[in-house]
Amino acid sequence: MKKSLLISFILIGCKLIAQVPEDALRYSWLSHTGTARYMAIGGVMGSLGGDITAAFVNPAGLGFYRTGEAVFTPAFLLNNNKSAFRDGAVATDKKNSVNIGTTGYVKGFSEKHDPTTNTSFAIALNQTANFNNVIHYSGLNNHSSFSEQFAEEFARSGISIADILNTNSAIPYTAAPAVFTYLIDTVWDGTKYVVRGAPEVILDAAQALKQEMTKTTKGGMYELAFAYAENHRDKWFMGATLGVPIVAYKSNSVLTESDTSSNTTNLFKSATFTDDFKTLGIGVNLKFGVIYRPQEYIRLGLALHTPSFIYQTDTRTTSVFNAKEGTDTLRDEFVKSTTFTEDKAGKNSYIQMTPWKAIVSASYVFREVSDVKKQRAFISADIEYTNHRGTRFSVDEDKDENASKKAYYKALTKTLKNQYKGTFNFRVGGELKFNIIMARLGFAYYTNPYKDRSLKANKMLLSGGLGYRNKGFFVDLTYVHSMTKDVNFPYRLEDRENTYASLKQTQGNISATFGVKF
Repeated sequence: MKKSLLISFILIGCKLIAQVPEDALRYSWLSHTGTARYMAIGGVMGSLGGDITAAFVNPAGLGFYRTGEAVFTPAFLLNNNKSAFRDGAVATDKKNSVNIGTTGYVKGFSEKHDPTTNTSFAIALNQTANFNNVIHYSGLNNHSSFSEQFAEEFARSGISIADILNTNSAIPYTAAPAVFTYLIDTVWDGTKYVVRGAPEVILDAAQALKQEMTKTTKGGMYELAFAYAENHRDKWFMGATLGVPIVAYKSNSVLTESDTSSNTTNLFKSATFTDDFKTLGIGVNLKFGVIYRPQEYIRLGLALHTPSFIYQTDTRTTSVFNAKEGTDTLRDEFVKSTTFTEDKAGKNSYIQMTPWKAIVSASYVFREVSDVKKQRAFISADIEYTNHRGTRFSVDEDKDENASKKAYYKALTKTLKNQYKGTFNFRVGGELKFNIIMARLGFAYYTNPYKDRSLKANKMLLSGGLGYRNKGFFVDLTYVHSMTKDVNFPYRLEDRENTYASLKQTQGNISATFGVKF
């Protein structure tokens, strides 16, 4: 793993509530969500159309509607996480939650004098990400201590202990609580004073620290879509969507490390760092798409998604607990970040620009005729490119003139470009129709967004479902089995290789769509 630039841009920001690179990936490395039909066929909708989820993928697909349709999609997620950290045992955690797929209304308007030409409008809501989860891992680490991130920050800040501990501290969420509790301190190394973490004495003695991380997350990311499409003689379909992404995310991280040696006089027993974080945001994006039907049974699609510009506000409080051992005169220390922020939780507002996307797609429809009841099957495939390295953070130039804050986000953006890369994602699916019953299958694969090849990450989804359509009423039922590999960094250091946990998440998604045509 390449050295992190995280500490460098934290010091530029000083009093900012610092983002980390994972904050960017949280809103961009997303698997598909939508109606049960869309999920069952692997998330292919770039050229297929005829489903309200097209508003979030390729709005041109709404041009196939000539009548009205209202749908509601509840879902249930079954999470099973496995985490491996260094030489520790594999930890298993489960977290189930309720989800909502594409829900909304679409209406088609046919031309009176030309039934092959029509327009369509849709308004829909979709939960694009479900953050309800918990991960836990532990292991022995003889390589580094999480206290070192605070020591690095304090040492490079140029701030005195008196300044760092006042009620308007420059580093209130990290180094200030660590200094207050003596988790880090200045010591004489024989030639000069240096800043060190108390647990480093364990590492110096060639012993290991037992580290344990528990991170609980809640909330979701949603998108409200207003879409419009046109059908020109059943040959060209064009559409556009105005999207309004809404973010509600909350996390609680508890990182603990303790002495595993038999030495009871080294002045360190255990330490715990707790980080409570919340972000709320709302933004805007655009999606454009076209579908071309050169023959009745062939459909070709292209869609472009602009970045989402999301205005977010973060709220954060932290605490440090340092338990000591060695003499009876030592006492345990505890402090919260609010001690250094006038008893208020920290707040920070900024603008995040998510990556842009491009989707190319092709579908083959067997026996495509104007009477959809006579259509028997289709197969479709999408290739999607997502430019993860294009994520940007910035401030509102009209409202925020803080030069250090602007420099902070400029450095953060540079770090993201160095850490992430663009990815190609692949989806394929099909449907076989038996009069009023449909059977569906799908497959999707999302590739690794990390530049560093030592970081292994991908997503694979297998799906299947059934559908019923009769007399203007329809019900779709789907099960999606997804397998995700990812990594989690408990902390980051600038002067050495970072340690991380390998994560494997298995998720079952049971969804049902209820709809009516009119």
